[in-house]
Amino acid sequence: MTASHAVAGLVEAVQRYFDLMYDADITRFDRVFRPTAQLHGFRDGTMTMWSAAAYRDLLASRPSPRSAGAPRQEEILLMDLASETQALVKLRVRIHATTFIDYLLYHRIEGDWLITAKSYHVERVEPAPVR
Repeated sequence: MTASHAVAGLVEAVQRYFDLMYDADITRFDRVFRPTAQLHGFRDGTMTMWSAAAYRDLLASRPSPRSAGAPRQEEILLMDLASETQALVKLRVRIHATTFIDYLLYHRIEGDWLITAKSYHVERVEPAPVR
């Protein structure tokens, strides 16, 4: 596998992540996250940790940004391939009114790039519209 092929596959995997965050179509969850993945980050000053299964349940339990008509904002900030089987991606993604900076650790397993760990930071929360 060439480095450019590895990068192209990783970019496709990141797009699957962006799509999952926007659509919340959990039928595609296993194409994005490895079942053993863990997610860490601070919410309201408290460190949280979710397993992949708990995060899947969270996505399934709330309306998707798409269904709420929320704007789609996403960008890759950094991609670092340690090898043809391990990479780190830093990105910005908006989910409803919250914009996150995510660090996603990917491993290429049986040809597919999957997230094995996620660390997130709440960058900003958009104010509620004035009525």
